[in-house]
Amino acid sequence: MKRQEPNSVSENPPPTAEELTADLVDLLDVEEIDTDLYRGRRSRGGVGRVFGGQVIAQALQAAQRSTDAPKTAHSLHAYFMRAGDENYPIIYRVVRDFEGRSFATRRVIAMQRGAPILNMAASFQVPEQGFHHQDAMPDVPPPESLESEAQIRARESVNIDEKFRRQLTRPRPIEIRPAYPRKWFEPTPTAPIQHSWFRVVAPIGDDQAMHRAILSYASDMSLLGTCMLPHGVNWTTPGFQTASLDHAIWLHEDFRADDWLLYATDSPWAGHARGMNRGQIFTRDGRLVATVAQEGLIRQRTPRA
Repeated sequence: MKRQEPNSVSENPPPTAEELTADLVDLLDVEEIDTDLYRGRRSRGGVGRVFGGQVIAQALQAAQRSTDAPKTAHSLHAYFMRAGDENYPIIYRVVRDFEGRSFATRRVIAMQRGAPILNMAASFQVPEQGFHHQDAMPDVPPPESLESEAQIRARESVNIDEKFRRQLTRPRPIEIRPAYPRKWFEPTPTAPIQHSWFRVVAPIGDDQAMHRAILSYASDMSLLGTCMLPHGVNWTTPGFQTASLDHAIWLHEDFRADDWLLYATDSPWAGHARGMNRGQIFTRDGRLVATVAQEGLIRQRTPRA
């Protein structure tokens, strides 16, 4: 009797939540190759441009590795200069600009093939007590009552090209549950506001540096799309070109990236092929733990024939 070949499902079962999370932690766990010189590995299965959140998170990890406790990162400001290439690792050079009693500052240059792709400045502070106030968290449905973005993508992408569908629906280490889901393939103009819960899909331990890195990684996942909402366009629109230009994060409080966090974003302005986006990240109990801002390229080109 002819031997039956195993099908692709049994040969390549989807990764578990623990495997996805372990791979993300490993991706962001930059390797020290010399004093103030680090290497970030390639993303397994990555194709084309490197995800901007990966470069930000790896650069933050390099800066954190160069800074001794108890100083912890409280802000970073990054500028994207070139698209990263998934075919190569990224080298991070750290410059120790200042080391004070309360604060320290670092500059990080991310490079591929001898050319910088990102510059980042980060500031660190020794924890201390002080005056406190914060914005209130938006009133949104709890994550348990919402569909995941993965479920929405799978349902809406049934009739698209299989190669694109595989990329769109591949398992990811960050789970997102939008409070007000957007239409992926038939976008219509809406207010420039998004509220989404997110978390890494499995526990990652208690290393706060890694929790900050993962939040930095995830902060680039749904931010730029906010400024597209009033115009009824997105990444599936023919001829539409986007790119992150800069990215800033202020880290206010400790948090866990493996517990649900609410990402509330809005866009106050767009023009001249650029869109401005702002974000606030809250814990489930309403603590404001981070604020994010980003300007991005949003350019409509005439589709090629």
